[in-house]
This record gives sequence, C-alpha cells and structure tokens, in this order.
Amino acid sequence: MERENQYIGQSGAFLDAVERTSRAAPMRRPVLVIGERGTGKELIAERLHRLSTRWDEPLVTMNCAALPETLIEAELFGHEAGAFTGATKQRAGRFEEADKGTLFLDELGTLSMGAQERLLRAVEYGEVTRIGSSRPMRVDVRIVAATNEDLPAKAARGEFRADLLDRLSFEVITLPPLRVREGDIEVLADYFGRRMGAELGWEAWPGFADHVSEELENHPWPGNVRELRNVVERAVYRWDDWETPIAHVQFDPFDSPWKPVSPAPPKQASAEAASPQPGAPSIDLDHVDDLKAAVDEHERAIIEHALGKHRWNQRQTAKALGLSYDQLRHAIKKHGLMEEGE
Repeated sequence: MERENQYIGQSGAFLDAVERTSRAAPMRRPVLVIGERGTGKELIAERLHRLSTRWDEPLVTMNCAALPETLIEAELFGHEAGAFTGATKQRAGRFEEADKGTLFLDELGTLSMGAQERLLRAVEYGEVTRIGSSRPMRVDVRIVAATNEDLPAKAARGEFRADLLDRLSFEVITLPPLRVREGDIEVLADYFGRRMGAELGWEAWPGFADHVSEELENHPWPGNVRELRNVVERAVYRWDDWETPIAHVQFDPFDSPWKPVSPAPPKQASAEAASPQPGAPSIDLDHVDDLKAAVDEHERAIIEHALGKHRWNQRQTAKALGLSYDQLRHAIKKHGLMEEGE
C-alpha cells in the first residue's frame, strides 16, 4: 500500500493519535482505526505495519465496501476450483496472501453477518478454510481494521457481531477530524501548496492572501485532509502566478453558474439559502452588539473574495456583484483593500 502522503501536523490531538499508533505497532494484537473519511486511516494502518516486526512481510489491503456481499468471503478466504459458478480455478484469499504479515480491512462495518462469523473464527483460531474445501489452513496474520461507523452502536442493534468487535478492539485509535486539529490547516495548506507549486515549476512560493487563509481556517472540511489537499492543489494550479499570493480558492469544484439545477423541496432550499457560504465570516447573531461593524465585516469579506476570484479585475468584480465600477472603487477604498490589490 504505497502512499505519497506524509504525517503533517502539530496539534495535540493529531500527535496523540500518531503516538498511540507507534506504541501499538510492535504488538501482535488487532487494532481498530476509527475516523471520518479523509482523516488518514490508511496511513495509520501502514504505520502500524512498518513499525512492527512484520515490516518486511506483506501488507495486504481489502476494502470491504468495494465488493458485493457474494464475493467478500471468496476474497477473504479464497476458493477451490468449481466452488461456485465462475470459480474456474483455485485461488488464495487475502488471509493467505497476508500470511506472516498484516491484513488491513477497510470499511469493516459493511461486512455481512456471514463474513463476520468466518472472520471471527480466523481471528480467534488463526485458521481459514477456502470456499469449497473442508480442510482448514493455519495463517499468522495481524488484523488492522478501519471504519467510519459507530460499531458499538451497530453491535447494540444486532447489526454487527459483538464478539467480533471484542476481538478486534484490543486497541482503538480514533483519528481527530481536521476541523479540531488546531493549527494544522495552515501547516497542511502550506505543505500541499508548496508541493503543487514545485510540480508546476514555480520559481518561488507566494503563499496565500490573508483572506484566503481565513477562508481555509473557517471551512468545516467534511472531507478532512483529502479534501484540503484537493482544494489547495486546485487553487495553486488555477492561479498560475508564482509572484502573487494566491487570492482565490474554490471549495466546491462543481460550483458553476451553468451547472444543472435539481429542484429542491422548499424547506431544503430555504435551509441551504440560510447556510453561510465558504469564505463568509461566521456571525453569532445572538451576540451582535455593533450592527455597523458586523455589516462592514461581512461586506469586506464578500468584496475581498470576489476580487480574488476575478484576479483583482475590478470591472469584472463590479459586474459580478451588481455594482457600478465607481461603487466598487469606493468599497475598496472604504475597507482599505487598495494596497493589497496593488
């Protein structure tokens, strides 16, 4: 499992997760990695393997959600020729491939109950049996599993085997989402930005304009580090000017005035309209004690974002905002944006 990502971060929550991973790596016991999408569960699995005594043995990965239920058991445990329709020849399963190494089961929560039962026996006794065979085989495999689901809640509802959960949760490493990793957004954005600039052959790294840095900090990042990397790399390659700080970032690559519009229920549409847009300052409406300052702050953020989007072409910006050129010039002067643009 090759990854080009590195461990980048300085927040306490992130460093604690990495430290717990390092401590668990030499153990032979199973480890369960929990985290939202894009938090780096695959990297944790790789670290657990590379820092273990099994580092020179196979690291085999299986995404449990990528296969239909009818094929998961055949993938995990292998099959004999003629075991089922389409099984024209004998095939080893992932457990056999990972013998003496590590088996990483991603999206564990999607396993069927039948596969969970057979997985429990493999974990408990170190034995697997190919489909169509009656002869079990001994395997020495360290299990690392990952999920973004609440497995204890699923077990309480009878949707996941509680005994399997007990066997896999010797150590549970829960990865913090990016939005709570204090200081890491700036560090990661700079890392991904510099890397993309080098890929494009930029002679220097201009950094981000102040308002873009603020937008990056305020974004909720539902896709976590993976989403941040895409947003930053897209912003750098679209900017294409290594002498000027990057002044525009687009969080939604599908955002376009010409994109197809699907009709939404009135309540949903009104809720979306009321939600703050990326880049807009968040205002606590219950604690506004200076209306003029709050309005000015919002106006400045909108103008600054629009200017960055249009590369400080003031006529295009004025047209996009429904202002005259003179009105925009007045707003730029009012908010002290002239020097930044020039």
